[in-house]
Amino acid sequence: MTEYEQFAGFYDAVMDDPGPRARRVADWVERYRPGATSLLELGCGTGSILARLESVPSLTGLDRSPEMLAVARRKVPGARLIEADMTAFDLGRRFDVVICVFDSLNHLLSFGAWRSMFEAVRAHLVEGGLFLFDVNTVGELRRLGEEPPWVYDFEDGVAVIDVSFAEDARSGAMSKWDIRIFEEVGGARYELHHERIGELAVPLARVRSALEPAFVLLEEIGDEGEPPTDDSVKGHFAYRRRP
Repeated sequence: MTEYEQFAGFYDAVMDDPGPRARRVADWVERYRPGATSLLELGCGTGSILARLESVPSLTGLDRSPEMLAVARRKVPGARLIEADMTAFDLGRRFDVVICVFDSLNHLLSFGAWRSMFEAVRAHLVEGGLFLFDVNTVGELRRLGEEPPWVYDFEDGVAVIDVSFAEDARSGAMSKWDIRIFEEVGGARYELHHERIGELAVPLARVRSALEPAFVLLEEIGDEGEPPTDDSVKGHFAYRRRP
């Protein structure tokens, strides 16, 4: 079973509003790559970000979940959508902008996989192209692991999400998201959809160090506009590909 096979149909109903992240991407593209004509999103999921980036003429999305891509095709019919692993792909072209947002990078569960993705990003960017991404921090995964399970009521049922957390000095922080969707199927009857999804967070200094040889840092902020640290909720980053 691929990740999100069970969760894909309910993802948009229980996740945060994608609007603020899409606006940050659009603002950074306008600031650092005005006139960009092509954009690739890695881990595009259901296409909620791509659907909000209409100012870029050519949109491409890549995700390993066929179930998530099926939703994206309905939402962003004009985009080119590709089922592939974002750590090892070759699309045969380069883009003005590559993005990886909504914590998609955290779903790669080893830092070696993060490095492989960074290499693939560089190979798919034009010289001076932008790489925009965000991550859940070590501190955020720790906080989520300490919280009680979240319960979301939505139109077709109820979602219960319980996050566990473990920290390792070498690998960073690993969380497991235990997701139970109780879909209402008639009367008082519910069908259970159960999935477990992992996330990895690493110290931000390690991320910056890995990117430095191939990219120039343009801007970085936390969710509240502060300089991001390992105790921030998230880190948002704008980099430019070196020549």
